[in-house]
Amino acid sequence: MNITKNYNEKELTLSVEGRIDTITSKELDKAINDEMGNFESLIMDFSDLEYISSAGLRILIVTHKKLKADNIPFVIKNVNDTVREIFKISGFDKILVIQ
Repeated sequence: MNITKNYNEKELTLSVEGRIDTITSKELDKAINDEMGNFESLIMDFSDLEYISSAGLRILIVTHKKLKADNIPFVIKNVNDTVREIFKISGFDKILVIQ
């Protein structure tokens, strides 16, 4: 997995490439937590994400809850059909903002 951080003023975009699984989810969690307090909106770009496991979904829901409590927008963009199906089956498509 590779994570690229890009700021546009106070909007942070994290582009995630590869797979988010049990091992790599810790890296994603650290990347998000290292930036907490530095952004006013978070976009996760999944253009190059191939797969997300339940460990990755947990990171997304924990992040969603933290940001929602502080009224910070959180959007997931450019989801491929495989990842979209995982979101749909898990019901996360009803919780997270996916564009």
